[in-house]
Amino acid sequence: MIPYDKLDKIPYGGDYNPEQWPEETWQEDMRLFRLAGIDIVTLNVFSWAALQPDETTYDFSKLDKIMELVKENGLKVCMATSTGAHPAWMAKKYPDILRVDFDGRKRKFGGRHNSCPNSPTYHKYAPRLAKKLAERYRDHDNIVAWHISNEFGGECYCENCEKEFRVWLKKKYGTIETLNRAWNTSFWGHTFYEWDEIVVPDMRSEHFDVDRTMFQGISLDYRRFMSDSILACYQMEYDAIKEILPDAAITTNLMGFYKPLDYFKWAKQMDFVSWDNYPANEDSYAKIAMAHDLMRGIGGGAPFALMEQTPSVTNWLPYNALKRPGVMRLWSYQAMAHGADTVMFFQMRRSIGACEKYHGAVIDHAGTEHTRVFREISVLGGELEQIGKRTMGMRTKSDVALIMDWDNWWAIEYSAGPSVELKYLNEFGRYYEALRKMNYNVDIISPEDDLTPYRVVIAPVFYMVKGDCDEKIRSFVKKGGSFVTTFFSGIVQENDLVMPGGYPGSLRDILGIWVEEQDALPKDQYNHFTYKGKTYPAELLCDLLHPETARQIDEDGYHEDFYQGFPVLTKNELGEGSAYYVATASNEAFYKEFLKDVCEEKGVLPVMELPEGVEATSRENDQERIVFLLNHNDTETEIDLPYPCQDLLTNEILAAGKLVLTPKDVRLLQSSLN
Repeated sequence: MIPYDKLDKIPYGGDYNPEQWPEETWQEDMRLFRLAGIDIVTLNVFSWAALQPDETTYDFSKLDKIMELVKENGLKVCMATSTGAHPAWMAKKYPDILRVDFDGRKRKFGGRHNSCPNSPTYHKYAPRLAKKLAERYRDHDNIVAWHISNEFGGECYCENCEKEFRVWLKKKYGTIETLNRAWNTSFWGHTFYEWDEIVVPDMRSEHFDVDRTMFQGISLDYRRFMSDSILACYQMEYDAIKEILPDAAITTNLMGFYKPLDYFKWAKQMDFVSWDNYPANEDSYAKIAMAHDLMRGIGGGAPFALMEQTPSVTNWLPYNALKRPGVMRLWSYQAMAHGADTVMFFQMRRSIGACEKYHGAVIDHAGTEHTRVFREISVLGGELEQIGKRTMGMRTKSDVALIMDWDNWWAIEYSAGPSVELKYLNEFGRYYEALRKMNYNVDIISPEDDLTPYRVVIAPVFYMVKGDCDEKIRSFVKKGGSFVTTFFSGIVQENDLVMPGGYPGSLRDILGIWVEEQDALPKDQYNHFTYKGKTYPAELLCDLLHPETARQIDEDGYHEDFYQGFPVLTKNELGEGSAYYVATASNEAFYKEFLKDVCEEKGVLPVMELPEGVEATSRENDQERIVFLLNHNDTETEIDLPYPCQDLLTNEILAAGKLVLTPKDVRLLQSSLN
């Protein structure tokens, strides 16, 4: 977990790269950090080339100076291992470290994350550097955490990866016969007789393009293998540090809904979860919140570290709009509201060259405190000093969970059909965003997680049902829970082989329906249905289903086409609970109405009833509950406060009744649980 014993307040700071600047600049940085309330820096993120100029030499002299400087100035350190970009000499001498891309091209030195995850050279030198850093700085008590590499990602299709893929497959399947059955290789004459006949699935073999493959089972397993391979690289460095510092708190910065890596697996190997929050300009506040809740979810509900966000502007979007006044503060508190126990930035001082020179920073190119961004940073720094440890370690209590699964994500989007418009996160997001905009606390969990803490569990497009997951759901419903799933669910097992006997496969008795066909609607074409007297669009996919033990709860089925009258919404009573099936995709108004009904039936209430654009979520411990009230609107908004409480930011005692929120306003409302 986050090393709370080494912290006296919410850590506030971020990535600092003094090696990019002359030493006379460093002292000025320290002055500015004090003004802004900065108390932690992440050091040494991309210094491998400087630390190891050749095969046998390690030079820590500059890092030693930096470590002395930050300690003298009372700064805590998150120490990175520098392995996110290997040195040029290493690529020249050992080309096995260079990746091969999806088109089969061997990369040259350049960029970052260009190291093959199955390179013997990388496996040798990356953990060696991590160990040397741990040995050198083991007695520095201001190091509160260790940060391995940086934003692990990318994939490789080289010969080393191909050979290791075969090893991975042997461990998984045992025999070539078992593998042939799992991949259904009798299709298109793909039967394998020797392990070395298996090749990597890329544009030279199984793929039409990046997202479309002729053999889903092969491509799906390669995705799993590559996620595991990159995780093994993290694990090597983790083990090297732990050998020297058994009590070190170790993490690596994740990237929210990052498709190539199964973060549920990754989080199990991390002492605490940390991540980098860089939403797109057009993202809704609910979509931003969804990524925070995922990070909390992969960590089993524990608080996480916000390792990076921009103070002002990104540099890689087509249009890099500034964060408007108040948004940096608002989004920082939103991260805290959903489980963050740090507020950190990339970067401390704006670089003068290369691709991130226009990425925002605490200290801009002007180099002074006289900027709008610096003033906002300083205000937030003062507030976090005032809050201290008050919110740290608090958890979010939720009666609603959404099941998210990387295998489902990969498999659905590798599928040849039913629609190129079917995107897993889009459908997942429809349910999450409707709940969040109504201010329900939501946990995001994996199919492996325990369902018993929840009253409502939702699994959008639950295409792949693995292991005993159906039995967990069946037990959950029988004991009184409400389960919701959708079209294109219960179709395949873990190898992406269709479960015979009719959709939705092993979920059929739980849902009490049989799905005969699925109609794919082109973009901007709709059917319609009626629920509680209101008509809603049916889009993307329309299941043609037959109730067995379930009953129809929409009013008259689909309105148009040859399947007019077929049910759209069904509810099946099973034991003490209920299972719902939503046979199509629709709009936000429908999801809000439907999910509110499902939640209210189980006595699940939102954190607060609030006007549109005002978010409320809560964290609590045994003594108190804090509701984070966030006005994402650009206008003044009046709300009804349902109970008296204290605002932690102003120490004001607020009575129940009308409360006016200014644009981008934040309130932390404390109430006792005793």
